[in-house]
Amino acid sequence: MNVTILKINCPDAVGLLARITGFIAASGGNLLDVSQYTDPVAKWFFARLAFEGGQAAESPEPFRGELAGVAAGMQAEWTLRPAERPVRTAILVSKQDHCLSDLLWRWRSGELNVSLAGVFSNHETCRALVERESLGFEKLDFAGDKAAAFVELASRLRALDVELVVLARFMQILPDWFCREFSGRAVNIHHSFLPAFIGANPYRRAFERGVKLIGATCHYATEDLDDGPIIEQEVARVEHYHEPDDLVRLGRDCEKLALARGVRFHVEDRVLVHGTRAIVFRD
Repeated sequence: MNVTILKINCPDAVGLLARITGFIAASGGNLLDVSQYTDPVAKWFFARLAFEGGQAAESPEPFRGELAGVAAGMQAEWTLRPAERPVRTAILVSKQDHCLSDLLWRWRSGELNVSLAGVFSNHETCRALVERESLGFEKLDFAGDKAAAFVELASRLRALDVELVVLARFMQILPDWFCREFSGRAVNIHHSFLPAFIGANPYRRAFERGVKLIGATCHYATEDLDDGPIIEQEVARVEHYHEPDDLVRLGRDCEKLALARGVRFHVEDRVLVHGTRAIVFRD
């Protein structure tokens, strides 16, 4: 089944959805799923449409050309992608392997529609885990000249034609230029204590404050540290008898689940970013 996913967003106006669905129908496409939302504050329209067949499958370039004309009349931003095509992805990781292990399992099981171009790290810790999956693992030297290391990393990602970069507990601060180059294509995970519990050992500090909820946030990486559009969040309740190691365990579960969902929403074209917000059409 040749399924195509169209994401589109533009200033709100009367009849936008009818114009889009009418165009798809006129091209011979059969709509399978339609999700739309209008932000009443920003007066902005968002839509995700999945459809099969028609000109988009048979003559994709002419279809794109005609769609571009329709979108221009709506002042719209849009993307169009065959649903079955895997998203070429690279993973960045440091020493902690729980998010990496979870992503590899979901990739291997077919849950995540990605093709893994490789894993990059500033440590050797995860090499065996990655190479067991017959994937490339490369350690880059961030201990010395970090600026040069990021230039090298970006060069490798470009050479691999990477579409998505997943920071699976990659404990390095991305430079501004890197965030701009991969804007909307770099997904990060962090514990939701930030900024209240920044720095080392946040779970110990949360324990000492007697928190009742802990969690994790999956977001797009931006120049403003840990302040990008939020894709997904997960929380867990903390009981009085939980010790710091229990908080670490619960926090890792939250991190794995939030990151996996965020990556899946991205690769299935369910996320539309507008300013500092991410609109997510969940499945």
